[in-house]
Amino acid sequence: MPIVPDDKDWTWVLAEPCPECGFEAVAFPREQVADLVEANAREWVALAGEHGDRFGLRPSDDRWSGLEYACHVRDVFRLYDYRLHLMLDQDDPDFPNWDQDAAAVDERYGEQALDQVIPDLVATGETLASSFREVTGDAWQRTGNRSDGKHFTVESFARYMVHDPIHHLWDVRENVSRLGPGPRG
Repeated sequence: MPIVPDDKDWTWVLAEPCPECGFEAVAFPREQVADLVEANAREWVALAGEHGDRFGLRPSDDRWSGLEYACHVRDVFRLYDYRLHLMLDQDDPDFPNWDQDAAAVDERYGEQALDQVIPDLVATGETLASSFREVTGDAWQRTGNRSDGKHFTVESFARYMVHDPIHHLWDVRENVSRLGPGPRG
């Protein structure tokens, strides 16, 4: 069974806590987004190191492996850094569309080398965190638009974005538990 594309509108996380991972975007201080992105990237290093070869295994055909989620988070960090700079450098820009499911297939997420993906994830996370550290004052209220018509301020964009890597760490921890005990377990 192939991965079913995710067509949910996840912007609801800006109004209520996520019932799965528990993150409350609305209550999260915008000034802490940079620190949270860096901490999240470090957690991927630890999680990948802890699970080694099992990190590339899917718990079922219809669920991504830890490696595939790590590739996605790396690309999310890269994409959101680009979009953040669009919002800071242009007036009310429209974001180019990004199909995360097509990216996973086109970029062959499941075939990438974990020892390259994790350092890239950390580097893109550091870049994004650095970009968010530059946001001050009225810049938090600058705006941008997703291709589906969703409108963001830098502040709502930051809170929306940060849920993604947090939620995917939760996904991977859930997936690893579905694989059963590892070779030492």
